[in-house]
Amino acid sequence: MTIFVQTLDIAGDAADRNTLPTVAIKDTIDIAGTPTRAGSRSLDDAPPAPAHAEIVRNLLAAGWRIAGKTTMHELAFGTTGLNRWAGTAPNPKFPDFVPGGSSSGSAAAVAAGMVDASIGTDTGGSVRIPAACCGVFGLKPTFGRVSRQGVMPASSTLDCIGPFAADMGTLVACMIAIDPSFCPGFGPLPSTDGVTIGLLATDADAGIAAAVRAAVEAAGLPVEPVRLTGMRAAFEAGLSIINVETWAACAALVETGLVGEDVAFRLRNAACTTVEEVARAEEVRTSFTAEVDALLDRVAVIALPTMAGPPPLVAEAGDTSRLIRMTTLVRPFNLSGHPAIAIPLAPVDGAPASLQLVAAKGADELLCAVATRIVDRLPPPD
Repeated sequence: MTIFVQTLDIAGDAADRNTLPTVAIKDTIDIAGTPTRAGSRSLDDAPPAPAHAEIVRNLLAAGWRIAGKTTMHELAFGTTGLNRWAGTAPNPKFPDFVPGGSSSGSAAAVAAGMVDASIGTDTGGSVRIPAACCGVFGLKPTFGRVSRQGVMPASSTLDCIGPFAADMGTLVACMIAIDPSFCPGFGPLPSTDGVTIGLLATDADAGIAAAVRAAVEAAGLPVEPVRLTGMRAAFEAGLSIINVETWAACAALVETGLVGEDVAFRLRNAACTTVEEVARAEEVRTSFTAEVDALLDRVAVIALPTMAGPPPLVAEAGDTSRLIRMTTLVRPFNLSGHPAIAIPLAPVDGAPASLQLVAAKGADELLCAVATRIVDRLPPPD
């Protein structure tokens, strides 16, 4: 079991570095002087990064201390977080279940209390899924809001950098650090007065749906049932886009023969994505984005489960038929680019459960404000 693939102690000019909040960084993000291996043996001989990624520079400038780089699902192309070469992160709160991918180590580091916050990437749910599996908070900001300079892959129309934390206050503090672009930076959080929450109809398991409804209703805000007819098509379209973009980024690595067979198999299948499939996916991107935008003109926030059912048990993670439902409710919002947050709920039948909120593009602060209001009214954890 592995959480950190490399421990570090990097800070700015603070007089007492021991007073600084700590943060862990996913191993797709450059830290100067350390290799970026993305959890893959095919990058075992990668040279040290010549410079920090912009997000790392922002964290250091804001007074955070880098504690290390975290393990992950190989090449960020998987949902379980299992990695035979780099090591699989344990799931500290739910040890029988997978930690979730691809930002598995980042979620586990927070869940284990090893750092105050951590950074992951989310191309198809890769922050929100491990957050849900490990019982922590995970935010996918609006697409493009947080810089991806110095992040692998260099080009993506889906991928977002986002933080994990054990509480909303720390999550917001980390966002303030990584997103200084909105003067005076991320926040302050706005009032939630007058906010209406749209409770999205999904095919989630009954117990999870009930837990989500109870959490939303506890906020004391108006709630109305809503639908998004394009969710399934957006999930499939998002899969086509991530397949073609990840193959473009990783084809040369597969050719080395050093990529794990499970990921290599999926990447070879991804290579079969056709031009016609991508064109159809882009049409769905346009229509689904418009549908979400229109719904968010009616309600301020959309609420739904992060995962439709429990994550797989580690012992059953090799059964790929169990993996599809992990991302059906998260991947559509990578396609549309809207900000989304995963909020841990009390376990359902002994398995982790999580509430997902989605807001309008650029309304990341409102998203966090509503999340904070909901969390403040939830029963304390056992």
